[in-house]
Amino acid sequence: MIRIVLAEDQNLLLGALSSLLNLEEDITVAGTAANGKEALELVETERPDICLMDIEMPVMTGLDAAEQLADSDCKVIILTTYARPGYFERAKKARVSGYLLKDTPSETLAESIREIMNGKRIYSPELIDIAFESDNPLSAREIEIVQLLADGKTTKTIAEELYLSNGTIRNYVSIVLDKLNVNNRIEAISKAMDKGWLK
Repeated sequence: MIRIVLAEDQNLLLGALSSLLNLEEDITVAGTAANGKEALELVETERPDICLMDIEMPVMTGLDAAEQLADSDCKVIILTTYARPGYFERAKKARVSGYLLKDTPSETLAESIREIMNGKRIYSPELIDIAFESDNPLSAREIEIVQLLADGKTTKTIAEELYLSNGTIRNYVSIVLDKLNVNNRIEAISKAMDKGWLK
């Protein structure tokens, strides 16, 4: 029997997924969680074979949880609405076993779970195209600065936090705008978020 922990913050979808998977003869849902933190706790207590989770959840995202489960015996499948290259990159780095989109038919999902149990990695075809078309041009430091801007911090605060001068931060911001081909910080934040490059 394949034991699964489900993590999804939309109750209706969580209930539907749980019911559909429990209909499969060889799959049982060992527990359900509303966020990544609860999912990690359930993996600890239930020791499931697979943790199937959404990305965008409160308290802790599915990707944050997947990174913490990277070295565990529990395989991780991301099930999300978002086919964003940045999310896919992070998921691959966290060595997830599957990355599927929520419009995947339930039979395909059940079959993917079985294949993953047999050692395969399953990624939605749409993601493969996206991964090749859009690499992140920003360095780790540039991403860090965009993240701090997205958190509402000023140039001065960021400079103090990173032990850099105001001018250096302004230079970084200017390079980011050039690389992303946008006109201002708001557009830069929006583009980085849309691509899934920010945490």
